[in-house]
Amino acid sequence: MSRVAKYPVNLPKGVEVTLGAEEISIKGPLGTLKQFMLPSVKVEKDGEQLFCRAVEGAPDAGAMSGTMRALVNNMVAGVTKGFEKKLTLVGVGYKAQAQGAKLNLSLGFSHPVVHDMPQGIKVETPTPTEILIKGIDKQVVGQVAAEVRAYRSPEPYKGKGVRYADEVVVIKETKKK
Repeated sequence: MSRVAKYPVNLPKGVEVTLGAEEISIKGPLGTLKQFMLPSVKVEKDGEQLFCRAVEGAPDAGAMSGTMRALVNNMVAGVTKGFEKKLTLVGVGYKAQAQGAKLNLSLGFSHPVVHDMPQGIKVETPTPTEILIKGIDKQVVGQVAAEVRAYRSPEPYKGKGVRYADEVVVIKETKKK
């Protein structure tokens, strides 16, 4: 049995849970999230707590119960507080501009890069070199941040590129004669 699955998921006030046969739906002040339920894990509601229990006889039930508990916990956190990723642009002339559901990037290419945001994701640019990606689904927020970073990931000699705000880029020493 997973150690993570032993702990219940606490439901704050204003969060509603709907347990279906194959799907769990969590509704909160910021929106609604749905997740496919794994057949080897049973999710039970007891008062203001959710428990993820492994089904007897399933080969991967112990590991999957911890995974399902983490997914449900992230759903509850998403519909109450939301998630955000912060990116910074390092380099001369690198800048970003949010226009509605699009993010315009100038990353040293001969053309501007335009990234369309998926539904439910908001993007802000407090300064031209900072990007804030916000949403209620942790997986989608992380995926969008990874896609934006992939346009120009940090290079190891000068550190130029798009990086996460807390990312540390180790700068290599140049080749000596």
